[in-house]
Order: sequence, then structure tokens, then C-alpha cells
Amino acid sequence: MKVIKLVSLAIRYLSRYKRRYFFLFLALAIGFAVITAIMAVKEGMTAMLYQTAQSHYAGDLIALGWDHDGVGSTLRLGQREIDAILAVAEQNNLNPDRIVMRTNFMSEAALYYNGNMARLKYVNGVDWDVEAELFNSFNYEAKPKKPLEGDEEILISSPVAHYLGIRQGDSLILEVRNYLGQRNTGNFIVAGIIEDKTIFGYFKSYISRAALNELVGFNAGECSNVGFFFDDKRTDIDWNKTLLQWGLAESGVNTAAMLQNRSDFETEQLAGWSGIRVFILTLEIYLSEVDDLLKAMDVLSYLLFVMMLIIVFVSALVTYKLILYERSQELGAMRVLGFQEGDITWMLVIEAACLALISVAVGFLFSIVLVNILSMLPFSNIAGFEMFMKDGKLFALYRFETFLLNTLAVFAALLPALGIPAFIASRGSLPKMLSGNGD
Repeated sequence: MKVIKLVSLAIRYLSRYKRRYFFLFLALAIGFAVITAIMAVKEGMTAMLYQTAQSHYAGDLIALGWDHDGVGSTLRLGQREIDAILAVAEQNNLNPDRIVMRTNFMSEAALYYNGNMARLKYVNGVDWDVEAELFNSFNYEAKPKKPLEGDEEILISSPVAHYLGIRQGDSLILEVRNYLGQRNTGNFIVAGIIEDKTIFGYFKSYISRAALNELVGFNAGECSNVGFFFDDKRTDIDWNKTLLQWGLAESGVNTAAMLQNRSDFETEQLAGWSGIRVFILTLEIYLSEVDDLLKAMDVLSYLLFVMMLIIVFVSALVTYKLILYERSQELGAMRVLGFQEGDITWMLVIEAACLALISVAVGFLFSIVLVNILSMLPFSNIAGFEMFMKDGKLFALYRFETFLLNTLAVFAALLPALGIPAFIASRGSLPKMLSGNGD
């Protein structure tokens, strides 16, 4: 009952002195809004980067084949390697949500249309049905009119379509070099045009894996990489990478050394070998250089986080001491009426806690407004920044655990800033308090 009375009294006093608390409320709300917006934008950028990379590299864990056949080098996994990869994954209970196979062609590919030519950096041979979820998630300038299934269909990006003047339904010629260095061509119908101007998608196209295998001279079931997708965020990707690496080595498959970053990957590519060698990669390895940028962003965001907490602490301390000084006569009168010093302290702390809760709620709403304002800024003009964006706009990801952590951090900063002055004010000299000079 006593607690309920103190809470009721604290709320009444908070309502009564709302004008005096306004500046403190404003400082807390803006501080929490800035903290929340910084963390949400940072987590959103990280999530979008990995989501974009996941679709580009086809997996969270990737087994990539590289074939040195004496004529040249080709991204290729033979049937023996594919069977070994799938067997090791099953034996070690990797339990991926999805397994995809792609044939990747990344050199001297070109599209021809009406006498015009455009170079392609990536030609991806995919299994339409296996990766239907990916193609349904794309933003299209011209969406496929039916499910993708044919070997004659192709998806291209909007910049290439605009450059060549291609529209959905047009027929074009795709030219690639096979693993022997010979030029092969195929006729394809534009099934869809993808709205993708990122560095991952600008010069990219998709055709069926069977069609690309035929063009580059692979056997029907072969591919360039096997990708494993893990939707369970608790999955230890690095441990699965180690299991796959060890399992393939034990089964006699020629594997590269254990890779930790992009530099290791590039070093292993320069090593000499004959035949097919399997590289076990994760997205962190592919994106290790960008990951360094994200870690730098983490450091910057945490520095800003600490700075805002310091601002919140100082603002709360100065403002609250002033408020308590002005209320010293009132607090003295409460002691004369029989209120214990501890009860007054708790009432003041509850009063401040209620103000903090209201500030956090308003600050969270204000952070959404702040992020929406930021999303309208032209970040897409920054080269390569599209990989961090969603639909051309800055994306913020609000996680409950991050929100809870931010809230606890603000309360941790407020506890000494509000609690200590409240403790001192409730235990001042009674004559001085009653005279209005409570310190």
C-alpha cells in the first residue's frame, strides 16, 4: 500500500510540475531518439549488406570450385566434388534451410541487341524453382508474367536494359567463352527486368543453370558453387565451415587452406594446383573489407552513444538539481507532516523514473521521425552506398533487444544523475528547506 501511495503521489507531483520538467523531458527524449536512431540505422545497414551479399553469393556458407585444367581456370565443381560436399553436410548435420547450386560466369560475357553490345560482369546459372523465393523478392521494373522455368528465359538489370533499349519479351543474344576459350552464343527471351543499381546487381543477369552449363561446356549436373542458407540465427557459421572443410579433406577432395578473410582467399588463388580445388567461404570472408568498415561504424556509433549518455547525464543532473532547489520548501513541509526522509527520496526517484519512461516512449517515436528524415537524404549519390540501402532508401532495423539495452543504458545514466540529488535534497537541514534554501 505504501508503494502504491508513493507512486500515486509521484505521478501527481510530476503532473503538477510538468512545466519545470519540460526541459529535462526534452533533453531525455531527444537524447534517447538520437541514440535509438544511430543504433537502428547501423543495424539496418548491416542487415541490408548481408542480405544483399547473401543473395549475390548464394548462401551463408559457400563451397566454391576452381578448376585449373592446363588451358585456363574456371569456376567449376565436378559431380564428384558436389556429391562429396552434400555428403559431408549431411554427415555433420549442418541442417541448412536451403541448398542452392549455381554456375557462375564472370569474364567476357556480353549481351547483343539490335547491333548494340553491353558487357556483363556476372552471368548466374540458377535453378529457377530452387531459388524462386529470391526472384520473388526482387524489385522489378518489368516483373515476369509467369513463374520462371524455361532454359530460354533471362533476367537482366534495368541499367543494361536501358542502355540497350530492351523491353520485356525481347529476344537477345548472350555470348560467353567456354572453358576452352571458344565463344559460344545463345538466344534468350527477356522474362523480366530487375530494378537493381547496386554494385552487386548493375551488370548481372540470370539464366537457367542447364542453359549456362551448355554454353560454357559443363556437364549437365555441374555447377560453380554450392551454397548453404541458414535461417536460424543461432547457427555457428564458422563452426560449420570448419566441419565442411575437415570433412572434404578427409574424403580426399582437394581443398584450399582454411580461410579467415579476403586476403587469405586471394593468397590461396595464387597457389598452384591442377584440377578442381574447393574453397570453403562465408559471407564474412567475401565481405571482410566491408566488414572492417562496419566495425569502424560500430566504434563510431558506440562513441556517439557514450557522448549522448554523457549529455543526458549532465542535462539531467543540472536540471534536476535546479528543480529540487525550487521545491525545497515543499519537501521540508512534507518532512514536517511526518514523511520519512527515505519515503521522500523514493517518491522523487519514482517521479523521475516516470518522467524517464515517458521520455523514452516519446524519444522512440521521435527516432522514427528522425530516421524517416534521414531516409529522404540522397545517400544513393554516394558510390557503392546502395548496398546498405533498401529500395533506394536508408533502412533502419529496430530490434527489441537493442531497444531494451538502450533503455537500460539511459536509466543507468539517469540513476546517479537523479537519485543522488534526490537523496541529498530529502536529507537537507529542515530550517533551510523551510526557508527555501534547501542546499
